[in-house]
Amino acid sequence: MIKSMTGFGKAEFEVNNKKITIEIKSLNSKQIDINTRTPALYREKDIIIRKAIAEKLVRGKVDFNIYVENLGDETNSKINEPILKGYYNQLNEISKELGLAVDQSTLQAAMRLPDVVKTEYETLDEAEWETIYANILAALGDINDFRENEGKALEADIIGNVENISTLLKQVEPFEKQRIEALKVRLTDNLEALKMNGNVDENRFEQELIFYLEKLDINEEKVRLANHCEYFFETAKQNGASGKKLGFISQEIGREINTIGSKANETNIQRIVVQMKDHLERVKEQLLNVL
Repeated sequence: MIKSMTGFGKAEFEVNNKKITIEIKSLNSKQIDINTRTPALYREKDIIIRKAIAEKLVRGKVDFNIYVENLGDETNSKINEPILKGYYNQLNEISKELGLAVDQSTLQAAMRLPDVVKTEYETLDEAEWETIYANILAALGDINDFRENEGKALEADIIGNVENISTLLKQVEPFEKQRIEALKVRLTDNLEALKMNGNVDENRFEQELIFYLEKLDINEEKVRLANHCEYFFETAKQNGASGKKLGFISQEIGREINTIGSKANETNIQRIVVQMKDHLERVKEQLLNVL
């Protein structure tokens, strides 16, 4: 089953007077590329977060964000009263010595001085973390569901194009017979034009003709191309990350199509080859986003 690398997952919940929002977004990438943005309180769990993302999403460029909104009156920033009073008393004395008025602006000046506001750092509550981690896994579940739904649309388009290549391959056969006959006639006519009939070894000519036709034979390429298409269908049905493997198979399909085109020597077959290449390019383009 084909899955997309594009997805979005989200979880919102409340814990310990906090509203926490987790957002995960993924886009296509050759490898797993994780970018996390978390508040300082949860950074000690960054390795655990990255491990969970890598296990669940496997591949893609992933942006992970945790947003925290405090719902209570509590805050980590506190006024350091002893220091503030010390600053204020000193400013009061200086103002009196300079004959300046002591008013509200004196307190405002004191508030801007160093260490008046102190920040008390929280320690992470393990019960809170367990709730957060459970919601991270839920958001990863959402993004995987999103990827599966996107994958269904991708699969329909990709499989449809490979089926078209298989259908076009069957259309080559009638023109292939015409091609061989046309080649024989053209070679014979060219030989007649040289007026060398009396000096030509007929057996040798037939041997050379057979050798030349064998070099232009495309039966092997047709068989390999059909097998590659069948293998593509089988791989697309497998569970797990198949994007890279499908990419390799599409390269093999391209090689056989190119070889058929180079050996064709027939206008109708070359037109079919062009159509095959068009469908293959669409497949390759879509495979860039397959997990």
